[in-house]
Amino acid sequence: MKMQCVLTTALLLSTGLVAPAQVLAETASAISASPSATLKQLFIDSDETSLKINPISALFRGDLRYADRYGDPLSDATLHANSAANDSDLKRLKAIDRSKLSASEQISYDVFLYGAEQSKNFNDQKLDALELMLPIDHFNGVHIFFPDLSSGQGAAPFNTLADYENNLKRLDGFVKNLDDAIVRMKQGMAEGVVQPKLVMKNVVSQLDGLLKDSADNSPFIGPLKKFPDSITPADRARLTTLYKTAVKDKIQPAFQRLRDFVQNTYLPACRDSVGLSGLKGGPALYKALVESNTTTTMSPDEIHKLGLSEVARITAEQAKIRVAVGFKGDAKAFSTYLRNDPKFKFKTKDDLIAGYQAIWKRIEPKLPGFFSLKPKTAFEIRPVPAFAEANQAGAYYNQGTPDGKRPGVFYANTYDLPSRTSPTMETLFMHEAVPGHHFQISLAQEDESLPPFQRFGGNTAYVEGWALYAESLGTEMGMYTDPYQLFGHLDDEMLRAMRLVVDTGIHAQGWSRDQAIAYMLDNSSMGATDAKNEVERYIAYPGQALAYKIGQLTIRRLRTNAETVLGPKFDVRIFHAQVLGSGALPMAVLENKINGWVKKY
Repeated sequence: MKMQCVLTTALLLSTGLVAPAQVLAETASAISASPSATLKQLFIDSDETSLKINPISALFRGDLRYADRYGDPLSDATLHANSAANDSDLKRLKAIDRSKLSASEQISYDVFLYGAEQSKNFNDQKLDALELMLPIDHFNGVHIFFPDLSSGQGAAPFNTLADYENNLKRLDGFVKNLDDAIVRMKQGMAEGVVQPKLVMKNVVSQLDGLLKDSADNSPFIGPLKKFPDSITPADRARLTTLYKTAVKDKIQPAFQRLRDFVQNTYLPACRDSVGLSGLKGGPALYKALVESNTTTTMSPDEIHKLGLSEVARITAEQAKIRVAVGFKGDAKAFSTYLRNDPKFKFKTKDDLIAGYQAIWKRIEPKLPGFFSLKPKTAFEIRPVPAFAEANQAGAYYNQGTPDGKRPGVFYANTYDLPSRTSPTMETLFMHEAVPGHHFQISLAQEDESLPPFQRFGGNTAYVEGWALYAESLGTEMGMYTDPYQLFGHLDDEMLRAMRLVVDTGIHAQGWSRDQAIAYMLDNSSMGATDAKNEVERYIAYPGQALAYKIGQLTIRRLRTNAETVLGPKFDVRIFHAQVLGSGALPMAVLENKINGWVKKY
């Protein structure tokens, strides 16, 4: 998470992001302003500079001021601009007397400081430059992200003529980004910094899928299928021609160039190892990723041991359920039973989606007893888009916008339907949707009293830790009454515990892909397809999967402590409001906040 602010004068002049007069005015203002006003202005300046450098992030918020821009994320100029902005942020922040700020401002100060120092650490070790040489993977690759964004069903709006024309301009930036990725991969080849073969074989498969679509079936043509009434027939015809021409003459050739380069040139140079321990500079990168994702100082070895302990605990809980349902076999046989018995499967994709709709209806009336805060942002359930489903997880969430124009969306994966089973549905919905990601992300975005980086930013340990904690509320909220759903909850908790073992195993202990998959199949009822996708996700996205369990255990520990200290005065609704009321906080900042609340309660 990078917190950008006003750049140095030399860089500002070269980038044109802001005029010298503005720099002088801001400096003069900061000298006379109160600490509170100075802090507020720093947050505003930092956010505005960040949006100019990274305009797609503004689009996700519903801020359309830079909607005609794609940005230049793989350029040296952007790398240097982000670094200079962050250095400026830190200098301005440390000039503010924290002791003269209010309690809420001190929290914001601490969160901002944490993010800026992490960014500086990445830059000082040249880890951000290292990551630029690994620009494409099958989990976070722009080749998958941007088609979804531009499909008419993603974050980009298509409500006006300007929206359609802005998207055409962004398409040009996307094509440049794909070509820049080739340049960065060539640089990586020259410096011995390359992706695992496994990752790039998946990328080739994804690109083949995108290339097989004609101009009429491309996801980029999606916005043409439902024009708003305000767009005239003449403009519809013009836009249709422009969009199809862009797909045929720009996007598809760019996909083909990338696909051919990866298949013919890059793949032969890729490494056989799957972990960062096998990459030049990889161990230092993994250490930094572990710290940034968990917002702790825990070592990979400590996390690995914690994971083994949690796996053992959850295994014992699952054994009790096997006895309760009268199953005669061992854990492996029970997992096979859950994977294969027809009663846990779906006849059609629509049946799977309907199952999630039914869960939502059951949860909604229980919420007032647990939450005093409820988001205003609308919520929908949809299937994962066909072009992305083969390599996606079982479900995921895309945030809405605070202005209400775009709802939050829970995406359920209907690909390979026979591999999808019902016992994990309740816990998965509570994690990805309600009261998990939809509640936490929407409440933060809707709170205009928070500075932008708290409303729209965050860290994985908090965001995913909250979502996993939200799963744990199921029994209290009257869910998991079916023992198979309770087992499914434990199985998903097991997934997060196994992640501690497997992610550190892959990236710090030299585990192979097959070893990691076997561990997950041996310790859960996951289907083979899900286990494969999960492991290949950890290979492509090192460290991120560690955050879930670390964050959840922290929040649960803070709640247990509050319940013990406050006794009958403890109100879970107030506790949840305290946890959710300041945006996504690093674990140390969250702990200080909750402990302070308990003392004053």
